[in-house]
Amino acid sequence: MKSYKRYIICFTTLLCLACGKDFLEKQPDENLDIEAVFSERQYAEGYLTAVYNHLPTMQDPIFTGGCDEMEITFTGNYAHRLNSGAWSSADGYPDYWMNMYQAIRKANIFLENVDQVPMIEADRTLWKGEATFLRAFFHFTLVKMYGAVPLVDRSIALSEDLSVLRRDPVDEVIAFIVSECDKATDMLDWEVSPIHYGRITKPAAMALKAQALLYLASPLFNGNPDFRNLIDDHGRRLFPDHDANRWVAAANAAKACIDGAEGHGYGLYYAADNDPVKSYQELFLDHHNREVLLARNKGIDAHYERCSNPIGYGGFSIYCPTQEMIDAYEMANGQQPITGYNADGSPIIDLSSGYQETGYTATAHPKNYHPSGIRNMYVGRDPRFYASINYAGSIWKSRAVEFWNTGADGKQRAVGSDYNISGYLMKKFIDPTSNIPQNRFSLNTWITYRLGEQYLNYAEALNEAEGPVTDVYKYVNAIRSRAGMPDLPPNLSKDNMRERIQHERRIELAFESHRYFDVRRWKTASNIENKPIHGMNIQAGTSLQDNAFYQRVLIERRIFVSPKHYLWPVQIWEIEKNPMLLQNPGW
Repeated sequence: MKSYKRYIICFTTLLCLACGKDFLEKQPDENLDIEAVFSERQYAEGYLTAVYNHLPTMQDPIFTGGCDEMEITFTGNYAHRLNSGAWSSADGYPDYWMNMYQAIRKANIFLENVDQVPMIEADRTLWKGEATFLRAFFHFTLVKMYGAVPLVDRSIALSEDLSVLRRDPVDEVIAFIVSECDKATDMLDWEVSPIHYGRITKPAAMALKAQALLYLASPLFNGNPDFRNLIDDHGRRLFPDHDANRWVAAANAAKACIDGAEGHGYGLYYAADNDPVKSYQELFLDHHNREVLLARNKGIDAHYERCSNPIGYGGFSIYCPTQEMIDAYEMANGQQPITGYNADGSPIIDLSSGYQETGYTATAHPKNYHPSGIRNMYVGRDPRFYASINYAGSIWKSRAVEFWNTGADGKQRAVGSDYNISGYLMKKFIDPTSNIPQNRFSLNTWITYRLGEQYLNYAEALNEAEGPVTDVYKYVNAIRSRAGMPDLPPNLSKDNMRERIQHERRIELAFESHRYFDVRRWKTASNIENKPIHGMNIQAGTSLQDNAFYQRVLIERRIFVSPKHYLWPVQIWEIEKNPMLLQNPGW
């Protein structure tokens, strides 16, 4: 099995962290070589922590802003290049390729040396399981972005020749990831003590396995004709033929994860009073609750909070959901309010759904999901809408949000590009008790895997394998029930169920860095991402009920070139160092 060579990593900063001393107070014993690092437990554990540090710590705005979920107002975000089609293999940032291979190299070095550490065997086994998972996770991150990538299962010496390295077929890399997850599962515990929250567990390894198999079964990787001719100089095809049985494997892995987790105390999160809005909102604020399979402890992330708070609260108003994302939320009765768009971008409204684009409500929601006086278009929606979106007139931190031009949170009060460009801000994940002017923030975590995603993974794979059988309905309806939404209608066809599952993922997993990859693995991005996005008219309005603000306006015309933009390019300097690394199609 071929491995990939990266640069030798400098350990000085890492080992300073492991010793727990300030960098400016560095002691001589902190200049350690590999042998010294793995001669003491504290140093080795610090090294493992450095491997963990490559896990994502929060939502990546490149992916949420690089799909139809959101517009990032910060002009320097790389998502703008993705959306305009102006990105290239010569871009130096972001360098996921290098960062992930650095992480893989660290994991390999750890696994090759951990047996030298003086420690009890039970702890050593857990550490090996964690590092094995991490190595698999970093490989999967690369697969999601680049497709076929070099598989690295050992550290590479400086003396080795780069020219022998190749990208390995995507199905072989996924097979490696699955095997690594199985090994990690055998070494890990079902749960960890509170002081170890954030460390890898069995259900996390099972979740990664299920997710990897789901991607391999999906159209992007499973018999994709666009990549059929990507063949290396040894005659190896880097993308496999279609195999319907891959859906069966994905379904079985997701079900095993669900059953194992639920058999050990995990389950969907519900608020104390089972209120749907609270249940969904608190899921991301009640750290390490029973639905969480893996979460990264972030600490205080004041910048993230500022990006999601309105200007009038001291925020930057940067994370702005699109009007198309708002339209995707169903009515509380389960009907879709907007069924499509006319050529001019105006919505095609299903009047039978109860949706009204115009007018204002005189009545507040009986459970205070919304106040009176707001635009009718925000009335009677899926409870997850109220847990996820701040809109004009919504109550946030004890006052109504004012996104119209002259409002307390409007464009007229902005400095530079920090203003709400769509008339909406992301509320999901954001602490309603934080106080930006007082610089008071809470601790943050980022959920990498949760049980709710596994429900949808299982339902999707099972529907593709067997059609809309009982379990497909069971697990999608469980997600909808937690959200206070009615069950799916009976007797759906396989195609109809596929559409409903894809829509449910869009809502339930919104802003969790899934949508970007979902529409690509489904091969629907060429239709979805190659369209303009819209928002409210933030240039107008003097009050909550000023009709001028509620006019749909064009924000951006987005570009998606198929098949080029389905995968990221390998950066040109990697190709120059090793021409045997084939470039992805179109780049």
